[in-house]
Amino acid sequence: MKAIVQDVYGNSDVLQLREIPQPLPGVGEVLIGVRAAGVDQGVWHLMTGRPYLLRLFGFGLKKPKVPVRGREVAGIVEAVGAGVTRFQPGDEVFGTCEGSFAGFVCAQEKRVAAKPANLTFEEAAVAPISGVTALQAVRDAGQVRTGQKVLVIGAGGGVGSFAVQLAKAFGAEVTGVCSAGKVELVRSLGADHVIDYTQDDFALAGLQYDVILDTAGNRPLSVLRKALKPRGILVIVGGEGGGNLTGGFERSMGAPLVSLFSGQKFKGLVSTENYGDLEALTTLIEAGSVWPAVDKVYALAEAPAAVEYMHEGRARGKVVVSI
Repeated sequence: MKAIVQDVYGNSDVLQLREIPQPLPGVGEVLIGVRAAGVDQGVWHLMTGRPYLLRLFGFGLKKPKVPVRGREVAGIVEAVGAGVTRFQPGDEVFGTCEGSFAGFVCAQEKRVAAKPANLTFEEAAVAPISGVTALQAVRDAGQVRTGQKVLVIGAGGGVGSFAVQLAKAFGAEVTGVCSAGKVELVRSLGADHVIDYTQDDFALAGLQYDVILDTAGNRPLSVLRKALKPRGILVIVGGEGGGNLTGGFERSMGAPLVSLFSGQKFKGLVSTENYGDLEALTTLIEAGSVWPAVDKVYALAEAPAAVEYMHEGRARGKVVVSI
């Protein structure tokens, strides 16, 4: 089968289209015939091996432990391993795995769910990581509820585009912060107010919010605190833009410590991948409350360009590789 493979860490030029053996499902795994694969920030981190802290968590010290890139997947179950009870060949599914930039991939049953019936494979493929991360940020960490004022920073990106819709679905008044090229997208997602950060600074507006969801990863906590109500909640999703060692994740790691000395709550979100939240997201998608925003669709051979486009921050919503 064809797959996007890398032998060493580096930029997108280390990604190569090759023929490799088709995998076989192990115990508790399903073999998926990949129809589409989402491109998330994690793909770039695993491609480059940065931040270096990432390598200490089992991803490979000197080279990627799993050489095939891609973590979000949508496709059709081709075979099931021993112990699998929720799926059978022919089922349309979406979820997370290791190595979805390929014709076939094996995924753990517990990280896969039935594909939303009203989505194409390309639309479904961009939801498992970004959508579930946003759901956990809004519902669990942020505890968003009806009538609250919510600020979403990075509202035009992968996680942010889902977070805007989810916060609205939970009854909040939502303000989205994004670049000029993404303003119309964020409005179309249902944001009540949109701030173009190239023209206006939300931190200087004098407004305060019940919940701030920061998916952009580059604002100091001191700035974010000024825009947060005295009993408000700040949720930091991931980390971007920092140094090679921690890559911006130091804000997420340090935020809970600041909460010990403040009435405000600061939370660093590390999302968990599970089929229960995939099913919860499916319910919202099939009800029309949430819809994946897909900017561009690339062919498998164009996956390196897809990763670069996503990492540059130009994507309006999500980028997908069609197999």
